Amino acid sequence: MFWYHAKTKHSYNSVRSNLNRLDWEDQPSVYKHYPAEYKRFSLKKENKEDQFLYHIAGLSARKSYPGGEYYLRINPSAGALYPNELYMQIRGVEGKEDGIYHFEVSSSSLTLLYRLDEREGLEPYLGYKTAMRGYLFLVSAIYWRSAWKYKDRAFRYCLLDAGHLLGCIEASALMIPHATQMRYIMQRKRLNYMFGFEDKEWFVCGASVAVPMKGVDVAPVAFSLPFVDGSRTYEPNEIIQQAYAETMQMRSCRSGVKAPRFTYEKEKLKETIFTRRSQRGFEREAITKGQFNYLMDILAQPVLSDCDEAVNIYVVINRVLDMPLGLYKDNQYLKYGDFSKEAGYLSLEQYNLSAQGALAFFLTSNGKNYQALYQKAGIIGHRLYIASGYLGLGCSGIGAYYDDEVSLFLGNEEMVLYAIAVGK
Repeated sequence: MFWYHAKTKHSYNSVRSNLNRLDWEDQPSVYKHYPAEYKRFSLKKENKEDQFLYHIAGLSARKSYPGGEYYLRINPSAGALYPNELYMQIRGVEGKEDGIYHFEVSSSSLTLLYRLDEREGLEPYLGYKTAMRGYLFLVSAIYWRSAWKYKDRAFRYCLLDAGHLLGCIEASALMIPHATQMRYIMQRKRLNYMFGFEDKEWFVCGASVAVPMKGVDVAPVAFSLPFVDGSRTYEPNEIIQQAYAETMQMRSCRSGVKAPRFTYEKEKLKETIFTRRSQRGFEREAITKGQFNYLMDILAQPVLSDCDEAVNIYVVINRVLDMPLGLYKDNQYLKYGDFSKEAGYLSLEQYNLSAQGALAFFLTSNGKNYQALYQKAGIIGHRLYIASGYLGLGCSGIGAYYDDEVSLFLGNEEMVLYAIAVGK
């Protein structure tokens, strides 16, 4: 087991003895803005390509509270801290200038960072030998946004949230329609330097919604952007920095070569993407066996990826009509019984979610490539968000749980990556 994962485990005692008193004056900003001299292109929702981009990471709702307001986004994030930023290369897309862009969430616009010549690009940094027509996405993490609240464990949340952002790309691309390939094998050091991150922001993954331009060779683009502060405040964390450095290189990767197949109706999918929310609690109501099978079919779909790590999916069945209660994996029961209270306790005593919901999922892995396996857990989590919402059900991702006690309950010694509750 990777040392960082072991060091950042939660236990009944640790969450009570290692409290974090938040300094609200030190709270990081969740928006990154490049200087005004960079050209911006506002996303127009009536434009098909702009709509595709907006449904990845756009603003979806405004919430008001005494003394202020905040905005929710299409992509979920632990604690609404949004540690991830989205960059992209656009090539050969009608109505778009070839270039490298930053998605400026607050203004729903693309900031042009670099204009591309036709024979240069990011492709070589992502392992491509020819030019790619379409979108090459890069996802970064500004870890202090999350570490401000979650301290050492924040790197887990940065990776899970990045996986959700990959899931957002996958879901939005279904409306084009186009398959999405997840990219983890990339020259992170070089890209971090070119984008001027100064070790306060790092690339953790990428995605391709593009097709090869046969016979069009491309050289690695070279530029140097100035540092742009994406968090307003910052405090270094040596544990997180070491964890990132030691997991940058992917090793002995197996490619996931099969594309998933989904049967979503386009307009309903669009509405589901835009109205997605994290459920705050459930009503102890049962779902149907058909809904359960639909969710499990979605989770059985492969992930198209250049470094596909195995992630095991366990589900505690609390309330499904015509199905026994118990712990379920790979189309069979591991043990029978009402484990709803145990699931709630294991999820850091969030009984309103894992105990009152119809289903409580736990994702585990013994894979070797930590960034890839953790982000795959986020992709799986996002598929559950979309499929649940499509069926009219609620979903909530849970990144906090009693690690070792979950492993004991499941009967394995793998790393516990994520907990997710689904219900009405």
